[in-house]
Amino acid sequence: MHRIENFKSIIDKYDVIFFDAFGVIKTYQGLVPGIERTFEYLEAKGKEYYIVTNDASRSPAQLAESYHRKGLFAITPERIVSSGMLTKEYLDLKVQDGIVAYLGTPESSHYIDSSGLHTMPVSEINSSNIDKVSAMIFLDDEGFDWIQDLNKTVNLLRKKTIPVIVANTDHAYPLSVHDVSIAIGGIASMVENIVGKKFIRFGKPDSQMFMFAYDLIREYRQINKKQIVMVGDTLQTDILGGNKFGLDTVLVLTGNTLAKDVETRITSTGIMPTYICENAVVELGGLGF
Repeated sequence: MHRIENFKSIIDKYDVIFFDAFGVIKTYQGLVPGIERTFEYLEAKGKEYYIVTNDASRSPAQLAESYHRKGLFAITPERIVSSGMLTKEYLDLKVQDGIVAYLGTPESSHYIDSSGLHTMPVSEINSSNIDKVSAMIFLDDEGFDWIQDLNKTVNLLRKKTIPVIVANTDHAYPLSVHDVSIAIGGIASMVENIVGKKFIRFGKPDSQMFMFAYDLIREYRQINKKQIVMVGDTLQTDILGGNKFGLDTVLVLTGNTLAKDVETRITSTGIMPTYICENAVVELGGLGF
């Protein structure tokens, strides 16, 4: 584990960089200050990069547009690998018809709608349509009533034996410097314990996320894992997932892991990044162009 002052010295060693999104490129305040320089440098040096994110709330096109509105145009839909993409692939292969019930916003379900299945919020499931429910998805932590709809979800899953997909495995995300908010992955874990059934999870730290991105690159060029580095802010998802897949990893301190907590968290979890860097910003003094 090495502490690095300038993110440039890390990415100079690799051909491909995988970035987490929230906590690395953006935070609750907006874009991480100076992150545009990182992508300018990557473009200038011909480095490849992908956003490997557990955000299943929107399609890659919608996620890219959210960066464009902030002035970051280097992130395009084909640069995004999301857990929502894996969820959609699973539904296309394994769920042929019926209603896919979901917890999340209507926007989060639009991407899944493209599978040709009928998506419906849990709030609209009732005695007249419950027999048609063929799958359940945890998509987003907003867009539903945390009392009524969670109780309805628990009872739906007690009564029905159907595949349950957790499209975002994050348990929490930073709401401010000092506070976090419960993410849909944390809600899913609670419901899973209550109903006593095992859910299907897509997202970091599962290696399937990294294999999906890895296979995308190998379709048009030779690459090995030593040429790729994973950059994230969370030990239990980004760093653990990258480590398990055999990638070098960078823990940045702009999101879930704060500088004052980093040593304690690494010691308590046993999850060790290859590098620790304050942020994923390339400093101007080392741009080299």
